[in-house]
Amino acid sequence: MSTHLNDEDFELLTITRDRGVAFASISAPPMNVMTPSLFRELAKFGAQIAEDDSCRVVVLRSDDPDFFIAHFDVSAILNFPVEGPAERPEQLEGFHLMCETFRTMPKATIAEIGGRVGGGGSELSMSCDMRFGAIGRTVINQMEVPIGILPGGTGTQRLPRLIGRGPAMEVILGGVDIDAETAERWGYLNRALPPEELRSHVTELALRIASFPPAAVALAKESVNNADTLPLLEGLLEERYLFQKLLRTDEAMPAMKSFLEQGGQTREAEKEMGELVTKVDWSNPQSP
Repeated sequence: MSTHLNDEDFELLTITRDRGVAFASISAPPMNVMTPSLFRELAKFGAQIAEDDSCRVVVLRSDDPDFFIAHFDVSAILNFPVEGPAERPEQLEGFHLMCETFRTMPKATIAEIGGRVGGGGSELSMSCDMRFGAIGRTVINQMEVPIGILPGGTGTQRLPRLIGRGPAMEVILGGVDIDAETAERWGYLNRALPPEELRSHVTELALRIASFPPAAVALAKESVNNADTLPLLEGLLEERYLFQKLLRTDEAMPAMKSFLEQGGQTREAEKEMGELVTKVDWSNPQSP
């Protein structure tokens, strides 16, 4: 059942909407440290927006030019209980559950990283489907090991999968700052853009994705996520199942017919495929 997010329930997030995109701008002065309060709001936002059918794309951003989301509040970690031996959990909860919600929700999630991101902020960013940064402004850091802990909010698992084992070790064990160009080259960022182009690029991409058939976006994301967890043969079988499932949705046949009507499979139109697909009308089930 679809639920609708109450955008006024948040103090540290400003939620705006446009054509199926929910933009959540983080404002937690002085530098967007991931305090328990900010964590709770992000977790609440993620859980609610995941079930909101009016939203098809989620963008996390900050209006602070220097900071996207900093690390988790160290003063709060100092108060974590340490009595008794460490226990191995049996299921995801807390910060891990929040990150997994953004990774698996049936809509695209984008982190617009206009400034520094570190620790828990980086872990949340890595859980999003895409990350974009600003040349000369975006800096990535995992500062946990130098202060005696480790990236315990998905970082040791997400980062090597994202950029490879060697670079992940440099970031995690070295506690070094990684600039936007290096982050793009390693695969942490989809793109490193001039600062003045970052917001418009992310906004345009989000609106573009939100204009496509929602079921196709959701199931394509699910199939890509399977590459992280399923062996290749099982992933291929699941991909075929999801493809067959999409063929049976109300949007698929009208979208494919509209594609042909707009010039699909003609030589000239196919030379501009990126533009051509934006003209597809999937909302008309009566399309001949």
